[in-house]
Amino acid sequence: MGLLGRSPRIALLRAQIQKLSEGRTPVLIQGESGTGKEVAARELYEAAPRGHFVPIDCGSLVGPLMESELFGHTRGAFTGAGEAKRGLIDLANGGTAFFDEIGDLALELQVKLLRVLQEREFRPVGSLQRVQVDIRVIAASHRDLQREVAAGRFREDLFHRLNVVRLTLPPLRERKEDIPLIIDRFLAGMGSRFTVSVEAMDAIMAYDWPGNIRELKNCIERMIAFTSEPLLRYEELPSNVVSAVRPAEQPMAMAAGASGGSRSVPEGLQRLSGFAGSGIVPLYEVERQAIEQALKFTNGDRTAAAQQLGIGRTTLYRKLKEYAAEVMPHADFPPAA
Repeated sequence: MGLLGRSPRIALLRAQIQKLSEGRTPVLIQGESGTGKEVAARELYEAAPRGHFVPIDCGSLVGPLMESELFGHTRGAFTGAGEAKRGLIDLANGGTAFFDEIGDLALELQVKLLRVLQEREFRPVGSLQRVQVDIRVIAASHRDLQREVAAGRFREDLFHRLNVVRLTLPPLRERKEDIPLIIDRFLAGMGSRFTVSVEAMDAIMAYDWPGNIRELKNCIERMIAFTSEPLLRYEELPSNVVSAVRPAEQPMAMAAGASGGSRSVPEGLQRLSGFAGSGIVPLYEVERQAIEQALKFTNGDRTAAAQQLGIGRTTLYRKLKEYAAEVMPHADFPPAA
């Protein structure tokens, strides 16, 4: 999918990647979890592909076989080594090795990786022969590696070897103008016929997305899972997104216009935007009044009322049941079945 967005920071990042693509200089990519560090690494590789791109999950290199996973082993090197095995470094020979979350790499492996960077060689487990290797190393971490060095959890000499060029991925909260494009690409990639309502998009834009692009994608997939209609609505948003929106920014009972239709908004619904003049009004009260106004405006036509409110008909029926005790005494239409 590549790096998505038109924000100045993403444009700068793309320009930096293009300049770095032809070289073999080590690159350190830093950014919060979910910002797309592997996406940036792949884009750097694919701008001038050479050999294979081999991702290496440093967090998974644990236990007695971690050195074998990275450097391979000879036959009989240890119990169970019935056949020789190539390691991930060897698989990346002639191409690019991407060390994802390199801050999680064990200190004993950091020493051996440093030798690969300095001497361009490694030794498989159980072998006396050193293997020459030509790889480009791209490393990524959500940790501040300088702090990890100060804390003794990361080797300073390895840090300086990796930190020749550093790319920093901005968190999603600092480039919110890219969110609509990212969502559109998610939906297109899923072959989806879905679109996002105005109210839902407003809430999405107001949320800070601590999990960044990964969290945003999960949110959209969740919304799709909870609806059978083509419009992804505010009510399908996860509770953490809804609760993070300040009351003044929450949609006034999912006001008309979110449906994307061309019908005008009833005057009664328009007036609801100023309902909280003397204080904060509970959202359920605003919603209740919006439903009543819409039903009066449509003379009890629930299908038309749902369209005006930007919600599905089944959702309106459920809301009518929830607010029956308050709505029905004031309206001249029969109760919902």
